[in-house]
Amino acid sequence: MSTSNSDKDGVPYDSAQSGLVYAGPAEISPEIYPPVPNYGTRPVHEPGPVVPATSVEFPEPQADPDDPAMGHSSDVRGDLAHARRLVVKIGSSSLTNDDGLVDPARIDMIADALEARMARGTDVIVVSSGAVACGMGPLELSQRPTDLATKQAAASVGQVLLAQEWARSFARYGRTIGQVLLTASDAAQRDRARNAQRTIDRLRQLKAVPIVNENDTVATSEMRFGDNDRLAALVSHLAYADACVLLSDVDGLYDRNPAEPDANFIPEVKSAKDLRGVVAGDGGRLGTGGMAAKVSAARLASRAGVPVLLTSTENIGAALDTAQVGTCFWPDRDRLGAWKFWVLYAADSHGRVHLDDGAVRAVTEGHKSLLAVGITDVEGDFSQGDIVDIVNSDGALVGRGEVAYDSTMLQGMIGQPTKELPDFARRPVIHADYMSHYSNRASLR
Repeated sequence: MSTSNSDKDGVPYDSAQSGLVYAGPAEISPEIYPPVPNYGTRPVHEPGPVVPATSVEFPEPQADPDDPAMGHSSDVRGDLAHARRLVVKIGSSSLTNDDGLVDPARIDMIADALEARMARGTDVIVVSSGAVACGMGPLELSQRPTDLATKQAAASVGQVLLAQEWARSFARYGRTIGQVLLTASDAAQRDRARNAQRTIDRLRQLKAVPIVNENDTVATSEMRFGDNDRLAALVSHLAYADACVLLSDVDGLYDRNPAEPDANFIPEVKSAKDLRGVVAGDGGRLGTGGMAAKVSAARLASRAGVPVLLTSTENIGAALDTAQVGTCFWPDRDRLGAWKFWVLYAADSHGRVHLDDGAVRAVTEGHKSLLAVGITDVEGDFSQGDIVDIVNSDGALVGRGEVAYDSTMLQGMIGQPTKELPDFARRPVIHADYMSHYSNRASLR
């Protein structure tokens, strides 16, 4: 039989079952609880103290006034300067030092500019890259990992450090932050996208700064936004933003590598015509989104009616103040509605419907509903109400839509004129109101 007693401080223990005596903190035996050994000089991040800010002002741009990226004006830039709801994306290289560690000084500079813009009454949503990059230093990784498990491990470390530093930096102004981690599947499902939208909106109402990042710890290579530039474009749509600013280590868009002596700066992109002949590269050492990704994301946001400013983080003060720096992407006049934008650029697709050339012209140029007679093949296992891809005879994606029949039933309707179908199958396969097709697709992909 076990005997139960109490030590002199009244802490109970069971001597027969465990053989251990639980003493008070001052009496812990070093033999039972040995001190934690020193494992060496691994670079562990140490957050700095919160030093209250004494003023609110935009940082001075680091670019020379004669720099080709400076001093541009337009009506759209005026809209950017006075936008009431703004998404600001920060690249990985802007948040870390050369060793891959979180750089508190850089984050402070960015937070200073964001606070100055918020002091004007602008709601700011931050899309922060850098989780993987910020986790590399503490894990002693000399280069960005390529395998999924190590990427996710680095992201799990980096997300904590990033949130910690954003919280410390904004605390200088007495402001709270909220972390919002999203995956592509969150945006792909309408109910989850709405939940993310409500969370971001409520954070703004509570005067907190939403810090949005892709949830790299759980996102797989097949289910990713691809880069945070695209995430920023989708968040701009999701949050009904008035404008978007993409910040990285390049001061704007050039027609080729800006290191080349004959590279020309492109101040305004009003349409896809302004991008003809432009050669854009891939991501750098720490990031995943190169200039090509930024241009694609900017065109994506403009398709949703959101103007975009692309410039370097060093010029964040000028970007958020007058917006007369960097490259300005004008919003499309023919703005896609919220549902059609979501279907086209975020929703999950559950199958593919192949069309003949006549049907492609009817749904894209004629804005007609899709009928069974124009369908040549059906792929996938989908249900009525699912989103499916619409492809042409070459297999190229034309658009997407909400299908009115399941895949099994649709297989039996392929190529049949409406009048030859039974009454219950005579409605359009995809109604024009529930279809979204690419307009000038080459400029967005």
